Amino acid sequence: MTDILIIGCGGVGSVVAHKCAQAKVAEQSFGTITIAARTQKRLESVAKHVDATYGVMPAIAQVDADDTKALIALIERVKPAIVVNVALPYQDLSIMESCLACGVHYLDTANYEPPDTAHFEYKWQWAYRERFEKAGLCALLGSGFDPGVTNVFAAWVMKHELDSVQVLDIIDCNAGDHGQHFATNFNPEINIREVTAKGRYWEQGEWVETDPLSWSMDYDFPEIGTRKCFLMYHEELESLVQNLPGLRRARFWMTFSENYLNHLRVLEHVGMTRIDPVSFQGQSIVPVQFLAKLLPDPASLGPLTRGKTCIGNRMQGLSKGSPKTVYIYNICDHEACYKEVGSQAISYTTGVPAMVGTKMLADGTWLKPGVWNMEQMDPDPFLRDLATYGLPWQCVRVE
Repeated sequence: MTDILIIGCGGVGSVVAHKCAQAKVAEQSFGTITIAARTQKRLESVAKHVDATYGVMPAIAQVDADDTKALIALIERVKPAIVVNVALPYQDLSIMESCLACGVHYLDTANYEPPDTAHFEYKWQWAYRERFEKAGLCALLGSGFDPGVTNVFAAWVMKHELDSVQVLDIIDCNAGDHGQHFATNFNPEINIREVTAKGRYWEQGEWVETDPLSWSMDYDFPEIGTRKCFLMYHEELESLVQNLPGLRRARFWMTFSENYLNHLRVLEHVGMTRIDPVSFQGQSIVPVQFLAKLLPDPASLGPLTRGKTCIGNRMQGLSKGSPKTVYIYNICDHEACYKEVGSQAISYTTGVPAMVGTKMLADGTWLKPGVWNMEQMDPDPFLRDLATYGLPWQCVRVE
């Protein structure tokens, strides 16, 4: 059995720990499960909940994921075969360096983002390809839902439904309601940086930039109904436009409530979404980081959230020479997720794919040296396990 180290113990990290324990019990997929994070109290709480749910008590360890030396010391002590990075995107490179130093495989759910720039792309991590390949190690990037499952959805459609794809729209709807005036469903700082960034989409071989949230469309989601979606840039587009030959247009859309957008506009206008340091009473603070401390902890939203999410790909192309459009998607219920693992659906839809990706490495199905994006792997075993462990999906033809 494969020992794993999970770095990060927020909402997603908690789900990963729970689902790894479930897979350990069901299939003996994993050996020792260790969770590492900064906060001892949080680690103890999650470990006890995992034990109460599945009868598996994870080991715990405190660590600062920004400290490469401390990470190396932890990995050398724990001796995992795989490190599962569900910490902050700022910490991806320090964790990858630690994995190379210790000779262990690596997996994450979001690509690297510099702390001082609201800009995320894969170039920093793709630069590690040769080093991981030479070391005989695998680094699997973006094994969440979007990115992650959406990439695998694209690969599955290209394997089973379309011979070529011309248009890809990834559409993410969270129709959940937590009753708070303003809150984010995952790390507030990352969420706000992402939403306030300029939009970007792929059109005829080049990137086209838009003002933040300036483009919208209405989309009728199964089991949810019609919601307004806004065009954003999202990281999976960067790899998909390289790995889906002939793709003419690729876009990413996400739903936001008017209440969320109104609060965000006010916060932006008064400077609370700034990511550059400002001086206050002799101290340097970053406004968005201060704001994150004032907002509800995303992990606290689990028992409050009602409703469903629907995330999927609408793909238009050719099949046997004829035009064909398909929609491949998952629907997830917030309350059902909380009942199962104590987290809402946003954490659940990221944490389950992270566990499944880890399982693909642990059993050797996807294990090969180098740095890889999800669509570069065989989609069938991943999507089989995704449905088995809580995220069933379906693909329908769109007329």
